[in-house]
Amino acid sequence: MIADPFPVAWTSDLVEDSFGRSLLLTVGEERQRFRWIEPGRFLMGSPTDEAERGRTEIPHEVTLSSGFWLADTTCTQAFWQAVWPVNPSHFQDHGDNPVENVSWHDAQGFIAELNRRLPGLHARLPSEAEWEYACRAGTKTPFAFGDQITPDLVNYHGGYPYAGGEKGLYRQRTAAAGSLPANPWGLHEMHGNVWEWCADWYAEYPSEPQLDPRGPRYGKQRVLRGGTWGDPGRYARAANRGRIEPAYRPRSSGFRIALGHR
Repeated sequence: MIADPFPVAWTSDLVEDSFGRSLLLTVGEERQRFRWIEPGRFLMGSPTDEAERGRTEIPHEVTLSSGFWLADTTCTQAFWQAVWPVNPSHFQDHGDNPVENVSWHDAQGFIAELNRRLPGLHARLPSEAEWEYACRAGTKTPFAFGDQITPDLVNYHGGYPYAGGEKGLYRQRTAAAGSLPANPWGLHEMHGNVWEWCADWYAEYPSEPQLDPRGPRYGKQRVLRGGTWGDPGRYARAANRGRIEPAYRPRSSGFRIALGHR
């Protein structure tokens, strides 16, 4: 048995594979795999010469002093319904589809109920810095897959490719969670498919180095990351930032669960 970086209640099957350490959380008959994300340092934001970058993506060094567990997919509708009885999603034809049409408050309510049922689990939303660090998975390119993407790798609007890329498939809907290739750390669909809520209030980035940033204490909009099935390719970049009021339920919004103290 591999030594656990720290004990996680209610989980099992701690294993190591080509992506690193993982474990399983079981709720009823549903399972969610989590990947161990080591602490480290990275350049958050985008370089000034990155194509189609946003003005808010000010590059700055970020150090994450603690590791954490992150779900290898967004929360599925099946996992959601193992905890919460009502499925809010638009694309309800299969339980493996990501839950969507979820507000930030909805995601927090789900996580609170999960923690109530499983005391000591310490489930939460990732911070914006944790999310980008995990999305990049040690890479420095616009995508964890390199400088360009295709619909075989990422679910986005293939009619609007990134930075002069070739046009491709437009699925016009979500893809099943875990159905597209994983990044180098074993995380699926960090780019595209559905927006993913982060814990932080939105704020402009600082330019100086940051240690374990968590965003401001107050704000008007919460951060979303990753882009969606209906967005042009540029929105799927690792550095791209979305923001919206936490009570709003866009059809393209979901979330990914993190485990571990903040």
